[in-house]
Amino acid sequence: MSKKGFFTTNLHSDRHDGPEHGVLHKAIHPSVAYGYEDARHLAEVFQGKRAGYNYGRQLNPTVTALQNRITKMEGGIATVAFATGMAAISSTMLSLLKSGDHLVASAFLFGNTNSFFGTLQRLGIEITFVDATSSDAVAAAIKSNTRAVFVETIANPVTQIADMQGIGDLCESKGLVYIVDNTMTSPHLFKPKSVKASLTVNALTKYIGGHGNALGGAITDTGRYSWDKYPNIIDTYKEGQVAFWGITQIKKKGLRDMGASLGPEAAHHLAVGSETLPLRLDRACNNALELAKYCDQHPHIRNTFYPGLESHPQHERAQQLFGKFGAIFSIDLTDEVDCFDFLNKMDTVIASSNLGDNRSLGIPVAHTIFYEMGAERRASMGITDSMIRFSIGIEEIDDLLQDFEKALGK
Repeated sequence: MSKKGFFTTNLHSDRHDGPEHGVLHKAIHPSVAYGYEDARHLAEVFQGKRAGYNYGRQLNPTVTALQNRITKMEGGIATVAFATGMAAISSTMLSLLKSGDHLVASAFLFGNTNSFFGTLQRLGIEITFVDATSSDAVAAAIKSNTRAVFVETIANPVTQIADMQGIGDLCESKGLVYIVDNTMTSPHLFKPKSVKASLTVNALTKYIGGHGNALGGAITDTGRYSWDKYPNIIDTYKEGQVAFWGITQIKKKGLRDMGASLGPEAAHHLAVGSETLPLRLDRACNNALELAKYCDQHPHIRNTFYPGLESHPQHERAQQLFGKFGAIFSIDLTDEVDCFDFLNKMDTVIASSNLGDNRSLGIPVAHTIFYEMGAERRASMGITDSMIRFSIGIEEIDDLLQDFEKALGK
């Protein structure tokens, strides 16, 4: 049978997993505990000798259905879902890294990811932040104790595009785990497996869920990395197929032991929301491109950062990797325009910290989500005090253009 498209596969994911009573969406299973008629079967589930559910913190049928859906989206072999995207990142890092290890990370990271990496440094994990738009910069940072490389597809908020293919080739040659945060693009626009990523991160709260009504995160193993090369796999998890050693350790040491479990109600919201991902994201990308072009020509805007603009330094790379250019862009206002007053004049665009919503959102990043890192670190990332990041939604483009015109005074 020929392979079906992204839309078709996702829409029919639950149905092909055989849900109860012929329902088309996996039911919400709120139960925490699972009973067994034969106590030996319960023990076998705990020991991994029998498929089944033992406790809600570790497994839940509704969450399993979502994990299967994300795995298919990413073209991977297995997914572990978490309560948030940050829980997915932190649990994975703490599961796979230990004191004395070295991580190479993009210098252009989401504020909370950057903050958490500071926590890793305090735990004795060495981190080198590099300009990930160049694989040469990544190569120069690799040491004998380097275990992994971490990048985002489109950097938040200045939209730099990492040299993901070059970094993937490098990690493959060095035997390093390659982790790509796919939140800004989602599996609809990009599959990190195509650039040899070992693990992909998705903050399901954002584009995959899309409606701003549920938190969630996920780690997907692409099947590209051979975990028998990784020195930190615990002997207990070196059983079965080598391809699953890494995700098993993340599931056990990250999800089970750290406990950032995704609830079944949120999993259901995220799964249903994901069914319209291509429709929503394509429209949002088209809107973002039109608005970025408008902003790029406006005299009250000093700089517009969007990969869809031909002036963007990684425009061609984004075009090759993603096809479309995402629904996030940022602007630097000129000195005569106050960023707070600008946002307060907007009606359709909402001042909010989320992204990937159906609604268009704007936030003054230096004063909010990147405030804690300090002025020096913000400057190194290209973030100015006047910068506003926009997450563009699916409203009519004319309404959005009118909102920008009103805020800028034409």
